[in-house]
Parts: sequence; C-alpha cells; structure tokens
Amino acid sequence: MVAHPDPAVLYPDVATRGSLGAALQAVAEEGGFSLPVRASASDPLHCAAVDSALPHRRALLISSSAIKRWWSIRGEGSIQYVPLIQGDTDDLTQVARAAQAWHDGVALTDIPQATPFVHLTGRFEVPDHDPVRLTESQWQGLRTEARAAEQPGYQALVEAAYAEPALRNLYPFTSHWALRFSTTTGPFTSIVGPCLLADDIDRYTVSAAFTGKDPLAEATTAQEAVAAAVRHLPSGLGPVTSGAFPAENRRELGS
Repeated sequence: MVAHPDPAVLYPDVATRGSLGAALQAVAEEGGFSLPVRASASDPLHCAAVDSALPHRRALLISSSAIKRWWSIRGEGSIQYVPLIQGDTDDLTQVARAAQAWHDGVALTDIPQATPFVHLTGRFEVPDHDPVRLTESQWQGLRTEARAAEQPGYQALVEAAYAEPALRNLYPFTSHWALRFSTTTGPFTSIVGPCLLADDIDRYTVSAAFTGKDPLAEATTAQEAVAAAVRHLPSGLGPVTSGAFPAENRRELGS
C-alpha cells in the first residue's frame, strides 16, 4: 500500500484554513473578488464545489491530488456527466479565477483566456437540452479527445464513424476505448447496435460486447469497420431522445 504525504505538508495553506473551500475564498478575497464555495463535508481538505449562475451548468468540481501539490477542476452541463472544461494546476489563485468565471457565466471559449490552465473538451453548451444538439456536442467532444489521445487507430475510428450519417445521428460514448452508440443522450443511454474497437491502426473489431467478445466482423480499416457496424444496426431508428434524469432526481443529486 502506497503511503501518501500528509495533506498538511502538501497543502499547509489549506490545512490552516480548515478546508479547500475556505482557502479558495481567502485567495479570492486577496484578489479582490468573492467566491461562493461549498466545501466537501466528507473530504474538506481535498474537495470543493462552486455553483454557477447559469442553470444549465452543474457546480464546478475542484479536487486536490493526494500525491503532489496539484488541483484539478471539472465543469459539466446540468444534465450530463461529461466535462465541458477541465484542467490541472499548482496555482490556487488560478483555480479561484477559473471558478469565478464558471460561476459568473463567462462563455466557455473565454475561460481559458483568463486562466490558461483550463482546457476545452470540444463539447459546447446546450441550454435548452435539445437531444440533437447534445448529440452534436458529444461527437465534438469525442473527436477532440481522440485527436489528443495519440492513438491513430482510435482517432481514425472516431472520424470514420462521424463521417457515416447512420452513426452520426446516434449519441456516441466510449467504454474502455471502445466506441458505442445510443438512441438516448446521457446519462441514461439506450445502447443500440454493435461496439467498435480499434485494436491497432490496421486491425478493428466489430462486436456485440464492448470487450470484443461475440465478434461480428474484423476489419483492416476504420471505414470497413464502420460499414460493418452499420449493417448490424436495427432498422427504423428515429431521432435521438433525451436520456436525462427526471428533474426531481437531479435535485436529489445536487445538480
């Protein structure tokens, strides 16, 4: 079992304040602005959240590393559990400024200009939660992630699937680097059709299970794999519908 450093040693400023939330508030006050931070009840030294003034944004999640002095942020839309922004830094002042921008409703594309450690995931905000637009946003996020993954086979697979209208009209998501599809948006996905897996840049598997079990086809190009997947799609698929939690459940979950 790996022993982690004492949080008081890694984060003496946080320990002195009693919580990450209090430390963020203090940093904000020093910078001349206020920040409504909620400290975690279960792990106050490592976790905090900052609500947004925009109803279609969930609270910005802020967490600290247990291994080295490092903070991470993650900002999600109100009904999906996929990031719109994320980032890591060792500068708590920058974390506070990113949290302020998220809280104040600053446009996603403008947040990295004020706090360069923040990265856009490629997904865009859909205030009215339109399923078709959420699907477009998810595709954009997966394509952005694939380009950054430095796995040519996987990137080729995502791009080939996006180029195919029958798949582009479905909500995409990944599991263990396997590409899957749904007739509903997240978080309640309704899986449809086969799973696509890039074993290598010239070896692809189309299977009924995401682990590659129950193979339906093997291919040497991403385009061939996508064509095989389309052949195994059920007929009569309609437009993507919402897979959101009911409103009362979102309130219970603290959305």
